[in-house]
Amino acid sequence: MARTDLLGRLADLSEEAIQRLSDAPGADRALNALNALRERVDELQKRVRGLEELERRLTALERKVDKLAKGQTSSAKPASPKTPAAPDTKKS
Repeated sequence: MARTDLLGRLADLSEEAIQRLSDAPGADRALNALNALRERVDELQKRVRGLEELERRLTALERKVDKLAKGQTSSAKPASPKTPAAPDTKKS
């Protein structure tokens, strides 16, 4: 029983404290700043999630490129050097 009384009293005190803070000068600006910060953090989280997906895709593509490159080097034959065509010495 005493525990519920204690919790009830704490709830009442916290409500009073919040009311006093909202009545304090400059509280509007502080609340607006906190709300703007929350929105920015939400936006940042969305961007980071997008970057994580791009990193996964990039890693998968790098593996594919490495696999293709290994396949080409083992089956590729060295190219013979081509000699340039002889210049035309006939003059007209």
